[in-house]
Amino acid sequence: MSRFEEELKRDKFVCSECSRCKKIVWPPSNYCNKCLNETTWREISRKGKLVEYSYNKGECFGIVEFESQIRIVGTVKGSERPDVGQIMNLEKCDYDGDEIFIFSSTVQRNGSQNS
Repeated sequence: MSRFEEELKRDKFVCSECSRCKKIVWPPSNYCNKCLNETTWREISRKGKLVEYSYNKGECFGIVEFESQIRIVGTVKGSERPDVGQIMNLEKCDYDGDEIFIFSSTVQRNGSQNS
């Protein structure tokens, strides 16, 4: 199991970052895909922007962009239809043979922001 998968099992969203050019390497790798230098691991912000969403059999799925570089597909929780561009929280991540990502909106019904 990779470091990325091990961290997902602990509900930690991490990725590799180049020690030299500071590029976030996605998908995670031990070497930078830009300058080929070795990478280090760091946690990624759990807040991202909804890029796109779709429904399948009543369940909402979305693509959320983190740190303006990483795009992840996952389940969007909530009963309200999301808006493209809205800020989403990575509520849960896990690994069970496949990566699992669950997002929720940072905006509640009364318009206030979740932290």
